[in-house]
Amino acid sequence: MSVPVPADLETQVERALAEDIGGGDLTAALIPAGAQGRASVITREPAIICGRPYVNATFLHLDPQVRIDWRVEEGTNAHADQLLFVVSGSARALLTGERTALNFLQLLSATATAAHRYVTLIQGTGCRLLDTRKTIPGLRTAQKYAVRVGGGQNHRIGLFDGVLIKENHIVAAGSITAAVTNARAQQPRARVEVEVENIDELREAIAVGADIAMLDDFPLAQLREAVALNRASTKPLLLEASGGVTEDSVRVIAETGVDYVSVGAITKHINAVDLSMRFEWRTAGSVASEPPTAS
Repeated sequence: MSVPVPADLETQVERALAEDIGGGDLTAALIPAGAQGRASVITREPAIICGRPYVNATFLHLDPQVRIDWRVEEGTNAHADQLLFVVSGSARALLTGERTALNFLQLLSATATAAHRYVTLIQGTGCRLLDTRKTIPGLRTAQKYAVRVGGGQNHRIGLFDGVLIKENHIVAAGSITAAVTNARAQQPRARVEVEVENIDELREAIAVGADIAMLDDFPLAQLREAVALNRASTKPLLLEASGGVTEDSVRVIAETGVDYVSVGAITKHINAVDLSMRFEWRTAGSVASEPPTAS
């Protein structure tokens, strides 16, 4: 199933291009205005490829006549040195858009790849992977899109689409019960989640009728206790394990019976996928040698 692209994709691309181009690309201006170019992009390492819509929007914004021939589908597990796409059009446009297009592709592919690793590790447990709000500023919807391409699910997009009552909210409200009660009164249609730090707080969250309990940094034995308590309740919640989850620990956490495990690392602790873009271009029927990859 294809993942819908974020509504603000064009805005993000335009902002990224404006950040890079400013008043104009001084170096690309050295290339004759009528020169046509062709470039091939490969990945130098295995990755889940994500970001095709962002690459397309980048080059089409600079040259509406550009042609992009993708050799992989979105979400493809590509191998090292695999050709990803070939783009042809105005040489100036290709050179100007190179860095922005690759920035999107390498970041989103890295995010999708990280999400896919965690999803694979918990496969068969019934537990689902969630992201967090620990995203690169200005690129939240893009990274959350990449999480879905990698097989994960989105938590809240932001503060506006769900209630998450955390420790400081509880202190300010006076109790979990008071905080949840206020949330129900003010936002009756919103999903209400409560961060709990011990079994007694979980009992209170269950009693007051929260939708989800986030089990914050619970040891494994306490996670199992929480799952057993919740299952024995007449109105069980969904349970989300969170805090310090790693690739080494995620499987055993998922096997405790929690419904979700949230991992901030899939959007904040990532290494951009190593990509390479190589050019050739024509002026007056001649083909120039390849210029170096952009830095």
